[in-house]
Amino acid sequence: MAEFIEKITVMESEDMRRAIERIAHEIIERNRGIDDVILVGIRTRGVPIANRLVAAIEQSEGRKPDSGILDITLYRDDLTTLQSQPILRSTDIRADITGKIVVLVDDVLYTGRTIRAALDALIDLGRPKMIQLAVLIDRGHRELPISADYIGKSVPTSKSEIIAVRLDDIDGEDRVVIRQIK
Repeated sequence: MAEFIEKITVMESEDMRRAIERIAHEIIERNRGIDDVILVGIRTRGVPIANRLVAAIEQSEGRKPDSGILDITLYRDDLTTLQSQPILRSTDIRADITGKIVVLVDDVLYTGRTIRAALDALIDLGRPKMIQLAVLIDRGHRELPISADYIGKSVPTSKSEIIAVRLDDIDGEDRVVIRQIK
């Protein structure tokens, strides 16, 4: 396994909080409220970010939007290169997405392949009126014509760098760092 060294911290806890609050307000404004909005976090780190967006929207609007969790494992185009037995987790979207505005939430937008897989998985669940994308970090280097509607921070990177989003819920701290292979 490759070893990495941390090069630079691009977001601290407070930066992340502000970015999530701003994205929440942008979602409310763009969709003129939250009546038809469903936030769907992509496993793994998109889920706690989506939960934070739901909490920020509830604080602003006085009620929670519908939300859910999407597992895209079987929709990935690199499934055979990941491991012989992929780990499947559950998708949990209790609201009907048909005719709704679905906001997909992920931590980092890079090549666009994760989002392509998420779009395929969503379409298997229904026909949304619209699908929007919210990401904490957009690092560029797209391989597919996919762009985010809501971005916490754009961070230009080289292909040899890695963006590591560390979330308190999973990692015990909130921080975004750029790492370089040793």
